[in-house]
Amino acid sequence: MGPGVSTTTDKIIVDKSRSHRNKAVSRAVRATRERLQTSNGTSPAFEREMLLLYIDTVLHGALMMPLLIFVIVGLGLHLTRNPEYIAWGILALSLHAIGVLLAKHVRRKGLVPEEVRRWQRYFLLAQILMGIAWAGFALQDCDACTGNAFDFYKGTALLIALCVTTMSALMLRNAILYAFMPTVVVLVVSAAREPDPIVVGMVTIVSVALIFLTFITQRLRQTSTQLLSFQSEKDDLIAELEVAKSMSDEARRRAEEANLAKSRFLASMSHELRTPLNAILGFSEVMSTEVLGPLNNPIYKEYTADIHNSGKHLLNLINEILDLSRIEAGKYDLTEEAIQLVEICEDCIGMVQLRARTKNITITDQFESDMPDVWADEKAMRQVVLNLLSNAVKFTSQGGEISVKVGWTAGGGQYIAIRDNGPGIAEEEIPVVLSAFGQGAIAIKSAEQGTGLGLPIVQAILAKHNGEFILKSKLREGTEAIAILPAKRVLQSLPPVAEITAVAPRRRSFA
Repeated sequence: MGPGVSTTTDKIIVDKSRSHRNKAVSRAVRATRERLQTSNGTSPAFEREMLLLYIDTVLHGALMMPLLIFVIVGLGLHLTRNPEYIAWGILALSLHAIGVLLAKHVRRKGLVPEEVRRWQRYFLLAQILMGIAWAGFALQDCDACTGNAFDFYKGTALLIALCVTTMSALMLRNAILYAFMPTVVVLVVSAAREPDPIVVGMVTIVSVALIFLTFITQRLRQTSTQLLSFQSEKDDLIAELEVAKSMSDEARRRAEEANLAKSRFLASMSHELRTPLNAILGFSEVMSTEVLGPLNNPIYKEYTADIHNSGKHLLNLINEILDLSRIEAGKYDLTEEAIQLVEICEDCIGMVQLRARTKNITITDQFESDMPDVWADEKAMRQVVLNLLSNAVKFTSQGGEISVKVGWTAGGGQYIAIRDNGPGIAEEEIPVVLSAFGQGAIAIKSAEQGTGLGLPIVQAILAKHNGEFILKSKLREGTEAIAILPAKRVLQSLPPVAEITAVAPRRRSFA
């Protein structure tokens, strides 16, 4: 179908095939977009993903805590020579192993949403057990140690353990608080029993670090949850858009198939209708011309003339429908040859001249000289010019003027421009008259009977030639129709500008 050509049938097909489904899709897409814009990142739907991230972190960093414990035990033995550190190390490794084994079990078994809360409690319990181990480390003392080396060692070990636990338990809600609250309680009790400034300072540092890291982990966890929410909602939105796109593609495919079926049906019916119409035209012409003898009643002769004229009008309508249907169905094949646009315009002017004289319309032409041939379908181009000229004669009032021009375009192509001084077309009605069966208000009120297919056929024929059709019009100023063929269809290039001899274009008047 040519540019600007649309049919009501197409719109009905698309609406029926997709309206009820696309409304649901639109609502889903709109709801997803709203969630994406307003999500606060705290939905419990993402607790499972957060717990899985925590399990992955525990499994990937399973060796980090044992290495820290070995270092702490080694330094403790070096400073205190107390074998109790070995027992503490074995206890800490055992408690750490409980958390790792729990993580491996969940990863192997799989985590269903209904069990998320239960496993969160189990992992928090494992952190509490590990916190008891660190509280036991905080209770260690060294009577034989001199100076502040042991206190520095213990405070540094607790701070490092706090940081390592924070890194591994970031995605588990309140894990840091549960893990190191026993340690802080033990340190506070120790400082209260023995208010040594170093112990008090160590308790203060560990407590402040615990509060700070707890706050940081909560903010990071909220940010991670929000990122997961955005990712999930973005995936939902993309999925909905994909569904909408697939539905749109399906609706377009069905509309194209229906349009093609419509075109084939019209082409077939046009052929079927032309056969009886030819008989009607033939017999009505025989009767109106009284070839087989005179008609006794003159009214019958008038009726046969009406039948003949109506049949001719109906045949023209069927021919135009057939042409448009063939074009839409892709069955309109061009028979291209070298033709002269000037000659075609002269012939078509002669064909409409009689109708123009009956309305006292003057037709003038302005043709560029020495126009080369173009490679096009002669019959199709004659149809283009004849349709445009017929429209100009039809809509031009008594005593009007029509001008026909043939010349060069700026890009090296050739154009045919037909201008009349008729009533014109409102700017908002131009798309209507360019659509199939479309007619403007002036045409409906004042013009002769028409099909509304002339301009769509012109558009389609020019599109088949890779050309362009331009319609310019203003109310009470007239209309100009321009048919353009591209430069690649011109068989001879335009000579250089410097070598062109100024020749006034021929002007002729057909009165």
